[in-house]
Formats: sequence, structure tokens, C-alpha cells
Amino acid sequence: MKKTILIKGFVLALTGIFLSSITWAQNARQSPPATTYGKVNGATIIIKYSSPAVKGRKIWGGLVPYDKVWRAGANEATLFTTDRAILVEGKSLPAGNYSLYAIPGENEWIIIFNSAIGQWGIKTDGSGATTQDPAKDVLRVTVKPEISTEFNERLTYMVNVNGFALYWENLQVPVSIK
Repeated sequence: MKKTILIKGFVLALTGIFLSSITWAQNARQSPPATTYGKVNGATIIIKYSSPAVKGRKIWGGLVPYDKVWRAGANEATLFTTDRAILVEGKSLPAGNYSLYAIPGENEWIIIFNSAIGQWGIKTDGSGATTQDPAKDVLRVTVKPEISTEFNERLTYMVNVNGFALYWENLQVPVSIK
């Protein structure tokens, strides 16, 4: 009798562990959150984003269409923070928190710093359109994408002494900061 109760208890515990691991796996993000930070001319720059993977897909001009606003990551809109006023591509950006968007093009990209923060990166109406409100754009700059020296499976941002850059698939997109 005691043996039967112990066996049933053990089976029940294993079942609970199994079901909770399935639930956790289903809720795990396909594009995990990531943060990068660094100093540029005394300003602390922090970029918080979700990092999607290529997974054999065509990214530029495919998953991420050309000439349309993109949330510059996955899930929530990418968050860009600077603790000091900076010059981005020679244009002034006050200290603060911004949603970072981009309009990728084959030869040029527009990088957008938008004052609305904390929103999901795309609308929930099924259109796939971003939540970027052009009326809240604080700064837009144009930059040139470059072929990356290596393949980047996951989207990554890096901050360096010259500014920051986005790396994904076969591209890098540098943005200068002073």
C-alpha cells in the first residue's frame, strides 16, 4: 500500500515537472532579449533589443523588407538610451530614452530615434506595421550599410568609440556618434 502511494506520488511529480517544462519551452522567446552598452566621448550609450536569428531565411529584402519602417530587432521596440546629448551622424540628439527604428534600403538606411518608448514593436492588427509614430520622431539620420566580414546568425548591436553598429546576416550598419 505504501509502495503504491509512493509510486503514484513519484509519477505525479514527474508528470508535473514534464508539463511545466513544456509550458516553459513554449513561452521561451525565439528572439531573446539582449543589451549592449559602452561609452562614446563620455556619453554612456545603452541599447536594449531582442535578437532574432537568421534560421536560413533571407533577411534583407525578405523578412525585413526594404524601404519600410522596421523595429530594429524583434518583440518590443528597440530601446536606445544616452545619458548625455550627442551628435549622431553630425545631428544633435538630446540625452534621453528613445525607440530605435530603421528603414533599411539596399544602399542607404534611415535610422530613426523616436520619443515614444515601451511599446510593442509592431501593431497588433495583423498588418505587420511598426508602432513608430512619425510625429514623435526626434531625429532621422542616413547611413550606409556595409558587407560584414563574417556571417552573423543573430542580430547584434555593438557600441564602440565611434558610435554603434547593427550586425545581422551579411550586413553591418555603422552609426557614428560624437
